[in-house]
Amino acid sequence: MSEYINSALFGWYPYICLTVLALGSLIRFDTAQYTWRSGSSQLLRKRQFHWGSNLFHVGILVVVAGHFAGFLMPDWAVDWLISPAQHELLAMVVGGLAGVIAITGLSLLIHRRLIDPRIRATSRRWDMAIILMLWAQLALGLLTVPISAQHMDGTLFLTLVTYVKGIVLLHPGVADVLIGTPLIYRVHILLGFTIFLVSPFTRMVHIWSAPIWYLGRPGFQVVRSRQSVGNQSRDQSLTVTDLVAGVGSPKPVGAKFPQPVTGD
Repeated sequence: MSEYINSALFGWYPYICLTVLALGSLIRFDTAQYTWRSGSSQLLRKRQFHWGSNLFHVGILVVVAGHFAGFLMPDWAVDWLISPAQHELLAMVVGGLAGVIAITGLSLLIHRRLIDPRIRATSRRWDMAIILMLWAQLALGLLTVPISAQHMDGTLFLTLVTYVKGIVLLHPGVADVLIGTPLIYRVHILLGFTIFLVSPFTRMVHIWSAPIWYLGRPGFQVVRSRQSVGNQSRDQSLTVTDLVAGVGSPKPVGAKFPQPVTGD
């Protein structure tokens, strides 16, 4: 019976969560785009928000990148670079520091959302639920560090790598490799997949819309001619009523504005 439960939780449940994550996100984007946002409350308690948000996002990005690199990097690349023991030590040090930074920032955000009555009044239940789930996941990850320190031969780390790659590569019976592993790792894995499961129904969907394309987007430059200087005094003499009525134009002659972009 325990093997059946283990297979259901770590063999089938991850695929259910990943399927809901993919399909749920697509359906929400197609049917409810106005809800596709982070629901930020940055206008309130700005100082605490900036500290908490920056610390959390910097830390969580390093944690996520470390998980992808640590668990999904090809075996030949890892063996060529470092040994399993060194790989585990690197994951403990970098992941531990990033986790501390992330959970510190998230703690500030949770304190801000709970203490300030204005922010609490505008918060939905799922806003708090997903934040608390993320906090618990970070805490579990940090609690695994001292346990990993007791298995510095890299065996436990390789077991977790085998499981994650088995899920991604659709290996049958991959859940069996987790039998006998410390409970905290299995709870950490289950909570991680549960966060994937509920993400399409929460503010977490905004992770799909990180505006990285703005980094390569061409800008624009406002160009002013000498004629615009002569027209400046005329434009300044126009009253508000004139402008509303369409008399004159407040735009300097020769100024170039970006054209609307369609199809982005």
